[in-house]
Amino acid sequence: MVEYQIRGLNFELTEAISDYVKKRLARLEKYLNADDQYVVRVKLSSHKPKHTFQAEVTVQIADYVIRAEDTEADLYEAIDTVTDKLDRQIKKYKTKITKSTRKGSFKQLDVPDSADNQTDAVEDDELPIVRKKTVELKPMVPEEAVLQMELLGHDFFIFINAENDLPAVVYKRKDGQYALLDTDN
Repeated sequence: MVEYQIRGLNFELTEAISDYVKKRLARLEKYLNADDQYVVRVKLSSHKPKHTFQAEVTVQIADYVIRAEDTEADLYEAIDTVTDKLDRQIKKYKTKITKSTRKGSFKQLDVPDSADNQTDAVEDDELPIVRKKTVELKPMVPEEAVLQMELLGHDFFIFINAENDLPAVVYKRKDGQYALLDTDN
């Protein structure tokens, strides 16, 4: 079962827009197990000075978080593009996700709602931190962390290295290769 959490920022989110989002994202349900519960978080925002719309979608699938975003002049075009991006990501990584899950290399961990809590903060006497995000570190091997990083579309990913139970970071280098920063405590 899929639960959609859709919110609009800087514009009125109508029922027609919500229905359109659900209709477009419904095509992703073919990749999901019918018996499981899924939460699809959709954030639609309007950027008035630029006259653009941004669509951001986050889906938790098993131990992976898949996320895509796009900015377009038309809201519906942004929604379509994000849906296409998610579809391509899932197709691209479906085999790897299936193999990882079969290996049992992941522990089944629940992601609390607080994992998505974000706060904007700027202190006068400190370096300006424009965004703060709290994440839950999960045990995984570095190869799985690279896969998760790619699914999120990020340049780095922090996790608990299952090989030594210590915090670690994987990141994408400028040459396109991946690197691992491991701790030594």
